[in-house]
Parts: sequence; structure tokens; C-alpha cells
Amino acid sequence: MSQHLTALLQQSYDEVPYASHPFPQSAPEHLEAVATLFGLAPTPPARARVLELGCAAGGNVIPFALRHPQAQVVGLDLSAVQIEQGLERVRQLGITNLELRQMNLEDVDASLGSFDYILCHGVFSWVPDSVRQAIMRICSAHLTPGGIAYVSFNTYPGWKAREIVRDAMLFRAEARTAPADRLAYARGMLDFLVQASPEGSLLRKALDEVMPTIQAAGPTYLMHEFLEHCNQPLYFRDFVASARAQGLDYLGDAEPQTMFVSNHGAQAAEPLLKEAGSDQVRMEQYLDFLTSRSFRQSLLIHAGEKPTVQYRLDTRHMEKLHYAWSEDPQMRAGERGEAASPAAAAVHAALDAAFPATLSFAELCAAAAPPAVTACVEELIITGRVRYVRRPVACASATSVAAGQVRPYPAAALLPDFACNVWHQPVKLDAAEHELLLHLQRGGAADVAHDGYLLERLRRFGLLV
Repeated sequence: MSQHLTALLQQSYDEVPYASHPFPQSAPEHLEAVATLFGLAPTPPARARVLELGCAAGGNVIPFALRHPQAQVVGLDLSAVQIEQGLERVRQLGITNLELRQMNLEDVDASLGSFDYILCHGVFSWVPDSVRQAIMRICSAHLTPGGIAYVSFNTYPGWKAREIVRDAMLFRAEARTAPADRLAYARGMLDFLVQASPEGSLLRKALDEVMPTIQAAGPTYLMHEFLEHCNQPLYFRDFVASARAQGLDYLGDAEPQTMFVSNHGAQAAEPLLKEAGSDQVRMEQYLDFLTSRSFRQSLLIHAGEKPTVQYRLDTRHMEKLHYAWSEDPQMRAGERGEAASPAAAAVHAALDAAFPATLSFAELCAAAAPPAVTACVEELIITGRVRYVRRPVACASATSVAAGQVRPYPAAALLPDFACNVWHQPVKLDAAEHELLLHLQRGGAADVAHDGYLLERLRRFGLLV
């Protein structure tokens, strides 16, 4: 049964390759920073060995390999079509530190070697149980001491409602074989249910929750998320149990702000703290029920590292990091509200001026007294309003743009419809922006008088250095 499902999955991804692009939450630089925040000292990504399981066409690891030529990167995927697409892109870009292989994850053996970071995005809950077990085995056997594994998956209880919609789509599409026909018939089922389902019914509530995602998504996402042969969500506690069975343990979430119970108000925080205490896994499962969470991005470490993990924010760890706003402050200025204190206002102003580059903790302390900076940064981390990394991120300044002294970030121009910025984020560009980025990447000079507005936009996107 497992081999049959695996063959169907390979055929599915060969016929409809998945959109392959960067996932910023999985970037080794980000994983290093989260681990540092919780008291660990992982390998610096610039010279790390990185493995991606289910790499598609390499869109997530190609930018990393480009910005860290001394790192060694391996990507594995079941789909020969996707691997060939990735290899062609690797050849075009002249990348020499990235190896892409077509492989069933169940066939991975000791010859693959060990890795400081193992990434597995969008695979774990989309494969048979035997492949899930192989993923955990690989993370356990091939992760170096002190290494970090990132595994994302669909989770309950949030996916309970989505399963109703998925089952309805599969029911109408099951007689069709061509991918385009399957998708068209599935969409037709949704159109019918939206029109005919009674107000207030469980089905209508599920549709109301899921339809915005479906309407905004592209065809490849819908095919592999709602019409794939395998999509087996699981509860977080069961995911952790499977990790612990392989000698691994839970470090934290790739978006640590989701872990802080204080974000859910005193009415929820006080009873949850009393119930879960210092058991972070128990707390996470309670929070999943509270928020009806449907997707997780969990970080795993060897079980022997767990005693050194510290979840309470500590200034000693915060001082090691460099900070930047999580979004362009010009776009979010009206939503940020007033700073809680003059010291916080000074820290915010410093981050505004540096964006999209980082400032060190010491540089922030030049704007305000260290105790006030600690309190401000702690609040920004808890609420998810800042990005942070272990090493500084440099970007072009407004002054350098005005002088025409800019060049593209090395991994910027990857595909016609998006770029990758210094934060490992995919950035949608219009035709003029993309053409200008390509011009600069080919060594062309910046024409400030003609393209000043576009250059400033590219700078604030984090695409110029």
C-alpha cells in the first residue's frame, strides 16, 4: 500500500510540479537565531551542511547556496521532473555547492552524511506513514550534535474543518484523471456547496473558514493541498511523540511568537500556565486547541540538547542577536500605534532608520538605556514585530541609492515572477521592477534620475546591497 501511494505521489508531482520558492521561516539563519534565543549555540550557517527533504525544484535552497558559497547543500525529492528543473537552474546560475538528487526518502542511508540543518517543508503530513517514519529517522541519524531540524505539517484541530471541504472536493473529482479536470470538477463542487449549504450549518462554517484560502491560492497549491492522494494531519502531541521515539525532542516553533501564552490575554494565560506549567509541549497543544491551529513549523533537536533549552527570554541571549522590523515600517506605520515609552519610541525610530537592515542589541542601546531596550526588544519578540538573526544583515541605504551606488543581493533574481531578498523572502515584482533588477544584476549602472522610485522600492524590499 505504501509503495503504491509513493508511486502515485511521484506521478502527481511529475505531472504538476509544486511551486518552488524560498520559505523564510525555514532559512538556516533564522533557525540559528531561534535556537540562540532559547539558549543553544548551533553551527553558523555560512559554513554549515544543509539538507532539504522534499526540495522540489530547489527554490528554497538555491538562494541559501548562493549567499553562502562555503556551505554545502543537498536537496532530495521524489519527483524526477522537479529535480531536473532544479538542476537546470543550478547550471544556469553556476552554483557549485548544491547537489540535488531524485530519491525516495525511505532509501536514504548512512552514505548521505551528517548535516547541521535539516529542512522538511510541506512533506511530513503529505506522505504515507512509512515515509513519515523515514523523515524522523533521517533527522535523528543525520543531524549533527547541536543541529536543528525544521519540519512543517498540517495539524489538528484546525484541519478538521478543512477535511470536510477536501473530502467534498475529492468526491467529485475522483472519477477524473487529468489534473486540470480534477481541479475544475473540485472547484465546481465548491461552487455548488457555497450556493446550497444552509446558513449556520457545520458545512457552511467550514466553507466560510476555508474559501478565502482556496480563492487566493494557485492551482499547484490546491492540487497538492486539497486533491493529493495523501494529506494526513496530526495533533502536535503525536508529532512530538514520533520525534521522541527517534531520540529527538521539540525545541520550539519557527515563529516563536506563537509560543507565548501572554499573547492570548490574561483570561487564557493564567489558567493555561497553571495547567501546563513548564511543560512547553503540553502548553503548545492547549494553544493549538485554543486557536484552532491548522499548520505547524516545528523545530527538533537531539533529546540530549533539551536540558539546555531555556524558554524564558534572557538578556544574555537577546544581546547576541541583530534586529529589524518584520515588515516595512512605512507600510505599517498607521497600525503600530504609539510607543509605550520615550525609550521604546527611540528604539522604534532606530529600527525605522535602519530598515531593512539590522541593528545589534548594542546599537539599540545607543538609542536608549539598556534596561529599557531589553524590555522593548522582549515585547517586540513576543509580539512577532521584529526579525532577528545571529549575524548582521546589511542592505543598501537610502544614501547609496541616491548616489547610484547599489548592486543586487546575490540571490535576488531567480524567477520572472518573484525575487528572493536578504531575509530569504519571496518578493513579488512587477515587470519594471524585475527588469531593473536584471539590469543591475547584469552589471548595468543605476540611473537614479530615471529609476529613483523603483530603486528605492527595491531597496526597501531588501533586494539591494
